[in-house]
Formats: sequence, structure tokens, C-alpha cells
Amino acid sequence: MIAGIAGLAVFTIVVIIFYNRLVRLRYAALQSWSDIDVHLKKRYELLPNLVETVKAYASHESTTLANVIERRAMAMKATTPGEKARAERMLAETLQVLFALVEAYPELKADKHFQQLMTQMRELEDNIEYARRYYNAMVRDYNIVTEVFPSNIVASAFSFAPQEFFELEAPDIERKQVAARFV
Repeated sequence: MIAGIAGLAVFTIVVIIFYNRLVRLRYAALQSWSDIDVHLKKRYELLPNLVETVKAYASHESTTLANVIERRAMAMKATTPGEKARAERMLAETLQVLFALVEAYPELKADKHFQQLMTQMRELEDNIEYARRYYNAMVRDYNIVTEVFPSNIVASAFSFAPQEFFELEAPDIERKQVAARFV
């Protein structure tokens, strides 16, 4: 009888420990996603200023400028890490076209306001990259705990599901390289 009660007490303590660890890791991942979202929103707020500055020098490139605004709107509507990553890749491709267009306008590249915007953009890109790495590390740790034995039993019993990584592919790197040219 005492052995059964002791066994039940140990089992309950183990479940509580695993449950609390899963909750802490899940909230760490959610908080780190919130950090990414804050940086992305700052970048989304910066893009209209960038478009307006480019428009002053290259108003006949309205299709490219409209595409930037359209992709920005799509990225702002995305909610999950997977949706946001897809939207960010599309936005990055459009920004690459915009930055390539800027190359044809040396007076735009020399514009102080444009240079300030590009400096802010570069800083935001760095912040997004750091936040993305931290988020992915938190998600990795959380996902490992949801899948390894014996914590996977507690995770499935309490509906702790693996979370998505926020993965940006090559366009993010290329965008940074393009942005670096305007320093």
C-alpha cells in the first residue's frame, strides 16, 4: 500500500515536472515569436517611407513600387510562422527588384533620407535575424521535449503539439547584401 502511494506520488511529481517544463518552453517560444513580430512590424512601417522616397526619383516604376506595398500587406496579414515565412520570402524577392532598380538612380542612393532609411532597414534586418535565431532555438528545445521519451507521453496527454520554425531562405541573405551596398 505504501509502495503504491509512493509510486503514485513519484509518478505525479514526474508528470508535474514535465508539464511545467513544456509550459515554460512553449511560453518562451511564444515570447520569442512576439519579438520577431515586433521587428517585422517596424520594418513594415518603414517600407512605405522607402517606397515614397524611391517614388520621388523613379515615379515611372510604379509597378515595382505597388508590388512592394502589396507584398507588405500580404506579410502583415500572415499569422503563423510558416505563413509569415512564405510571405516574407515573397516580400524579399520584391525588395530585391526594388533595390536593383535603385542601382540605376545614383542621385537616389546619395539622398540622405534614403541612406537613413537603408540604415534603419539594415538594423531591422539584423534584429530580425537575431530574433529569428532565438525563436528557432526556443522552438527546437520545445519540440525536442515534446518528442523525447518520457516527456512525449506528458506532451501528448496534455496536447502539446510541435511548433513551426521560422525559416527564411536565401532571399534574406541576398537582401542584406543588397542593402549593404547603400552604406
